[in-house]
Order: sequence, then structure tokens, then C-alpha cells
Amino acid sequence: MAQTKFKITYATMSADNEELHAAYERAVETVKESWLGQKHHFFVNGEARDGEGYDEERSPIDRDILIGHFARATAQDAKDAIAAAKAFFPEWSGMPWQDRVKIMRQGADAISDHVYELAVLMAIEVGKSRLEALGDVEETADLIRYYCTQMEENDGFSFQMGHLSANEHNRSVLKPYGVWAVISPFNFPMALAGGPAGGALVAGNTVVLKPSHQGFFTGLKLYEALRDGGVPAGAFHVLTGPGSTVGKELWQSPDVDGLTFTGSYPVGMQIYKNFARDYPKPAICEMGGKNPAIVSAKADLDKATEGVMRSAFGYSGQKCSACSRVFVERPVYQDFVKLLVDKASKLHVGDPLKRDVYMGPVINEKSVETHQKAVEDVKKDGGTVLLGGDRITGGDLDRGLFVEPTIVEAPEDNRVWNEELFVPFVAVAPVDSLDEALEKANDTEYGLTAGFYSEDKGEQDRFLNAIQAGVVYVNRKAGATTGAWPGMQPFGGWKGSGTSGKAGGGRHYVQQYLREQSQTVIED
Repeated sequence: MAQTKFKITYATMSADNEELHAAYERAVETVKESWLGQKHHFFVNGEARDGEGYDEERSPIDRDILIGHFARATAQDAKDAIAAAKAFFPEWSGMPWQDRVKIMRQGADAISDHVYELAVLMAIEVGKSRLEALGDVEETADLIRYYCTQMEENDGFSFQMGHLSANEHNRSVLKPYGVWAVISPFNFPMALAGGPAGGALVAGNTVVLKPSHQGFFTGLKLYEALRDGGVPAGAFHVLTGPGSTVGKELWQSPDVDGLTFTGSYPVGMQIYKNFARDYPKPAICEMGGKNPAIVSAKADLDKATEGVMRSAFGYSGQKCSACSRVFVERPVYQDFVKLLVDKASKLHVGDPLKRDVYMGPVINEKSVETHQKAVEDVKKDGGTVLLGGDRITGGDLDRGLFVEPTIVEAPEDNRVWNEELFVPFVAVAPVDSLDEALEKANDTEYGLTAGFYSEDKGEQDRFLNAIQAGVVYVNRKAGATTGAWPGMQPFGGWKGSGTSGKAGGGRHYVQQYLREQSQTVIED
């Protein structure tokens, strides 16, 4: 099995291995010299297509960096991909599951074999820091491997059942649905494309992938890796096109049997409500979060501030799991805030390709505007900006999309407590009790992640019993609300954060891409 010698995960606090950094620097040269600025097709049934022309994609690090020109798929291209996937489904689903597992493991190895180049591309394309990008690529491979393991541990999800007579033989068999669409976001351009696609494929579905516009190149590289691993042309198709046409065709098509979407709550709910028309169909939608951390008076404040800082400002707050609300018991509030501001003020913001940079750019001008408007609204309502608040300019950063990590105290009715902003922005407030903190933490339409800091076992149990979120962490220095890893922390949301209640990278995820058939055979 191909693996990088020094694996980076989202819980990696730092990486001082010189071999890792040397390999990354070599990859920077390769990507800049050989990968950027070219024209790229999308692929339907293995055929390279031009669509209706090409759109350019530029880097949020520096708008002068041309990532490439990407073919614009049409609704007809989407129809063709769906038709090809439907035609190939009998062959792919009819393959012994062990053979699919072998192919998908080879695809995961192809991803790991190019982890450094793929991480550099991701940094240039969506602005991820060195460790964040390496983690994203490694997670993609590990998600696929984990789903392969789930198939093996459950014997292809075929189980002998009980019987009512000696000549009755009963089995429960899980079978794939057919054509599965995956609509993936910019913020985890490989893991949130490759994870769902990998789960669907290993289960026996055929897949049509539509990656986010800011993430087209990474999506094409995922396609390339899985094809190199042996996934047949008819089983996996990729479309680089607009959500308004290509994405819409995927979720409105009667020939798409299941769909995985990751993105905003409004779009996800539109898809969820309208995807199933003639009969029920599975739609797995992950739709963000407004994730709280609670800090008890009995907390270790070094752990708490480190965890909140990493979760609030890792990847510039552009994670659906990012910590954006913190409720601190009043006796330790001032000490917590002082330490958090002190730590966050030392974060290095800049070109994420550089080794010492923790926080890169936000993804687009709209995100810059979101950040600035949130700061303006807090000030207008009488709140206080404790750290940051401005756009960063000067030198090369003038051509990028950089904002300061920002910590605020805001009035209780200010919108920053309720709206998902998706920028490096966290609000803090004192509370008088753990009960008050839990009530405020749960007072949101979302329920993705949450964190808690206390050295008291009884308080930990109260938090775990009362918090309304799908992924929760207690006393985690590596991230108050972020950092899930396949096979370790299943990742999925409650309430408005998710539709299925079955989390990615967990024991129950692959089954969502399968439906149960009860088989009874009577032998005379």
C-alpha cells in the first residue's frame, strides 16, 4: 500500500520533518512549472470534452496566478454523463465487491503517491496552508480505504438471517442504487469529492462528480487518480461546469438515483426538498454549522485557547466545522480572552505555500466583503473588536484576498451569533453557568460540531448528554470543533447541518449508498 512516510492529519499540531518540507518544496516547483495555465477538458465516459467553451480560474493567493482554463460543461453534457453512468451500472454493480475494493484501494494509493503535488495544487487553488492541504489529500485516501474496509468487515453487506423452517434460507443483502451524483464544495476540494465518490463507487454505484468552480483542477486530479487506480470510464465521470446548469441537471434528473451534496444550507435544502419527485430517493446533504465551544471555569485555559484558535482560524475559518461562537464561564472569561487574543495575534497570515504561514487567503471577494460587513455590524451595534477586523494589504498581498483573524464581543442579538459567515471570525461572550452556555450553544438551526473544556468529569458528562451536535470534542487542544479523521471521528451533522444522521468516515456511512433486499429461498 502506498503511503507517505510522514502522514499529516488535521490534528497535527506542527511538522518539523525536513524530508516532508523538502518534498513539498519540490512539488511547488513541479506544479508551478508544469501544471498551471493550461486548458483542461472534463470527462464523460472517458471522453475528453470541451463543452461550450472555457472559463479561467485564478488563485485567491494572487489574482495574477492563472490556475488554468477549464471547459464549461452544459446541461446536455450532464445528461450524457448520467446516461453513460446508467448504462455502465449493471457491469460495475455486477462485479464482485472484492474486485471493486481492490480497484478503489489502488485509487487511494494513487492519491497518496502524489500527496505533495496535490497539496501544492490545493494551496494555490483554494488557499490552504501546507498542513491543511496535506491533511485534505491524506484524508481523501484514508476515507476511500476506510470505506473499503467497511465492505470487507461486513462481507459486502450480505448477512444470513433466521428461518422459520429447515428448508427456508433467508439473507439480507445490501445493493447499490444506480447512478449517484456528487456535488462537492471548494473548502475540501478533494476529501469532500473523493470521500462521497469513493463510498458510492465501492458500494457499486456509478458516479457523476461536479466539483466546485474554485476546485475544478483538484476535482480533475481526483478523477485522474481513481482512473489510474483502475476505476472504469463508465463508472466515474467528472463535469466542470456551473451549478446553475450542470448541478441543477444532476439533482433534477429522474435517472440520478442518489445524491451527495456539501455546501450552503439554502442550496442544500432546495436540493433535499426537490430531489425526490416520483418516488423517494436518498439525498445526503451536509450544510454547514455555527459551531460553539464552551469553556468551564474548571478548564485548562491553555488547551481551550489553543483549541478555539485552531478551529476558528484554521483554513481561514472556511470549514463547516469552524468554531465561530465561544461561551466562557465568567470567573475565567477575562483570562481566556486575554490568552486567546495573545495567541491569535501571533498567527502568520500570508502566502500558504510558505512553510511558516498558518492562515492563507479567503476564497473570493464575496468572502472579504462578508468579513468586513460582519466587523462593521458588530461595531455599529456597540460591540468590540478585540483582535483584527481589517483586510490585509501591502506588497504581494495586494493581489490576494487576505483578512485578519478576528475576535469580537458582540451584543446577544447581533447576527454574528446566528449566521454562518465562513470567514476567520469568532465571537466570545461570558456566561454565568454551564446550563446557560449549553442553552445558548444549542440555540441554532445548525448542529454540526461543538467543543467543551473542563477538567471535571461530571461537567464533561453533562456536556456530552446535552449538546445537540453530531461531532463533539472535549479538552481537545488540536481543535475545539475541527479535525475529524476517518475511522476516528465520524463526521456528520444534526438539525440543519445534515440530512442523514450517518456520518462520513464512520461505520454507517457506506450503507447509505446501498438499499436492503431480503432474499428467501425455499429448498424442497
